[in-house]
This record gives sequence, C-alpha cells and structure tokens, in this order.
Amino acid sequence: AMITVSASAVRIPFGIPPQTQWYPTDLRFVLVAVAVGSVVVTIAILGFRRLAQFSTICVSWIFVIFFAGALAVLPQLTASLPEVSSIRGLDDLWRLAEERVWIGRQDSGFSLWHVAGFAWMCNLAFHVGLSDMALLRYAPRASYGLFSACGMYMGHFMVWIASGVMGAGAALLLKTSLSSLDSGEVAHQALGLGGALCVIVSGWATSNPTLYRAGLAFQVITPGWPRWLVTLLAGAATVTIACFPFIFRYLLEFAGVFAILMAPIAGVVFVEHWIFPRIGLRRFWFSHSRGMVNWPALVAWAVAVLVCFTLWRSEFLHVVFLPVPGWLLTAILYTVLAALAGARREGSREVHPSAPEAVSRPAVAASAAPDRVARSSRFAVQIVSGVIGVLSLAVCLGLALWVGLMGEEGYDLRLATFKNYLAVASLVHLTAAAIWVLRSEQTEAT
Repeated sequence: AMITVSASAVRIPFGIPPQTQWYPTDLRFVLVAVAVGSVVVTIAILGFRRLAQFSTICVSWIFVIFFAGALAVLPQLTASLPEVSSIRGLDDLWRLAEERVWIGRQDSGFSLWHVAGFAWMCNLAFHVGLSDMALLRYAPRASYGLFSACGMYMGHFMVWIASGVMGAGAALLLKTSLSSLDSGEVAHQALGLGGALCVIVSGWATSNPTLYRAGLAFQVITPGWPRWLVTLLAGAATVTIACFPFIFRYLLEFAGVFAILMAPIAGVVFVEHWIFPRIGLRRFWFSHSRGMVNWPALVAWAVAVLVCFTLWRSEFLHVVFLPVPGWLLTAILYTVLAALAGARREGSREVHPSAPEAVSRPAVAASAAPDRVARSSRFAVQIVSGVIGVLSLAVCLGLALWVGLMGEEGYDLRLATFKNYLAVASLVHLTAAAIWVLRSEQTEAT
C-alpha cells in the first residue's frame, strides 16, 4: 500500500493521471511503481543498519512537513466558511473541522469511536501486534520502546489528522471530490514538490522496515536460504501487488484483515511473556518439547480469526473493532490450552529464543591509530551538517506558520512562495541529515 502511495507522488512530474480504480489505468504508473518498489527492496536487503540510517534522516522531517501541509491550507478552508474568518482558538478550529474537513461522516456511518477504533487497529497490528519486535530486539534499554509511542502518536495520529486537513484543502482548491484524488495529488496541491517528495519518502519509511521484517519471517521457514534472497522474493511479490491501486483504495478493509490475523499472535506472545509466570506456567514451555507445531497457539489463533471474520461478515461488529476481542479470545484460549498441553510441568529451565540476526558492525583493527587531523575534520563536518539540518527544519516550520497564520490577504502569492522555498529547505535538510548520519557512522567506526 505504501509503495502505491509513493508511486502516486512520483507520477505527477510525468503527467500520469491519478489512479483511482482498483487496477492501473496507465502503463507508466506500473513502471513508476516498479521503480519506487525497487528502492524499497534494495534498502530492505541492505539490512538493519541502513534502515536505521534512512529513518534517522527522514522521520523528523516527515512530521514537520505533514504539520506544515495542514497549516498551509487553513486560510483556504477559512475563506470558504464565512462564520470563521480566522483561527482565534480551538473553538474556531473545531468548527472549521466539522464544516470543512469531517464532511460526509453521516453518510459513511462513521463516528468518533470508529475513527478511534481504526487508529487502535493500526497500532494493534504494528506495535502491540509485535511487528516492532523485529527492530526492538536490538534495543539496549527498555526505554527504546518509547520509539513505538512516537510512531503511534506522531505517525498514526498527528500525521493522519494533518492528511485529512490537506485533503479537504486540496479538494476545495481543485473544486472536486477527495475520492477522485490520490495521496500524491493532495500533497502536491498543499505543499508543492516538497509535499510530493514527502509522500515518496514517507511511503518508503513505512514499507522499508515492513519488507525487512517479512524477509526475516520467511528466513525462519527457509533456513538454508540467505536473508537477501528471501527478502528479494518477498519484495518482488510486494512490488507486483503495489502496481494495483486497489491495495490503497481498500485500505480500511486491508488493514482490518491484517489486524485480525496479527492481533491474536500478539495475544499469544503477551500472555506467555507476562501472564504465564504469574499463574504458575512456564514461559517458552514449547521449547522443551520435541514437537514441530505449537498446537495450542495455532488452535487459539485459528479460532479467534474464525470468530472475528464471522462477526465481520454477519455485520455484528464493524471491522475496526474486531482485533480487540480477537486478541482477548486468543489470550484466554492459549492460556487454557497451553496449561492442558504441558506448560505446568516443572523441571526444565526457561529457554529464551535467540535473535535471528546480529548487528553487523565495521571491523576495526586494534592496532590502527586513527589520524587525528582526519578525525577532527570529520567531526567538524558532522557538527556543521547537524546544525544546517536543524536550521533547515526550523525554516520549513517557519514557512508553514507564515503562510498559514497570516490571514487570507495575499494568500495565493504566499502559498506559491511557500511551496518553492519549502522544496529548497527540504532538499537542504535531507542532504545535511544524510551527511550527518554518514559522518556519525565513520566517527563510531573510528
């Protein structure tokens, strides 16, 4: 889905029309999706360190750009609502959102609880669903788990809210329905080339670690294959699917299926790690057996998935609410079945699973004395690039405040100027951040 989102931004300079059908309507879009996906696959194959470097370079900039996009279209929205001439407080902002952003919600049947459920569903799959474990296994301290909170509250909340505001502004600017626009067009209307670049990079930032985790998972069932090969095969399948926009057009249903399948696995891991020691059951009890399949876990997962899909198809519960009962049902079933299957037996120590991949670090000869002058030069470049990166990020934020809070007078000219300078400041920031990250790696190696 995120490769498709990135491709929706790359298509703009080539004059490719928005892809709003479930299938591609332009062969050039397929070529763009393949090119974008190839970058994702390459970064995932390069491994954990390159993924971490990529995130360090772009994530803080992504948050600022999305926030800037929401600010940039505020004058456009207030001009369309005479009752709110300017944003003087939260009451004006709330009224503007109800009248111009959250439109059509009565027809959709969505309430605030559905939106909260969707946000919970996304986070349940990615974070509580243990996708983060593929990355957090490297964490030297428990406090690194706060990065998950940053992803949830900044990514799945602030960025989605900002996207909604940008979408409303873009639809108003183009005098069309939001359903006829894709993500790339929305960002381009609000932010210019900087917005299109942000959509590309944010799509990469999401899909890169996801594909990396998929490669690790496939390696478990193909132990004789190298990680790069299974990641490449998974990536080829992923890029093929990304050529069909249906994966993004039906994001709600896709995310629902994903969460229904993932959440029960999280329930299994949670109760075994946190609940079992408190009720007299052993953690990792299945590691002591000679079995090939953990039947209590598989049965608990299958029953929960079956129940969730039955509730969904019978329209008893909306899809956004289903992962929570699925998680709870699996937790209860697995605890009972594991106790019956032998988790209560004593006499063996806990066996902790080992990490599937070690962090590769550059080899450094102990006898090699670093050149002091070269080291000082690298350190100076690192400091300068870091300062430039922070200042350019501040410029992006300052431009957004200038265009969004100066009122309606001269807005069109300010918006055009904002788009031009935002693109320049974004390129400066990404370049400086990349230099800073690479110099930091060299300093660490030395």
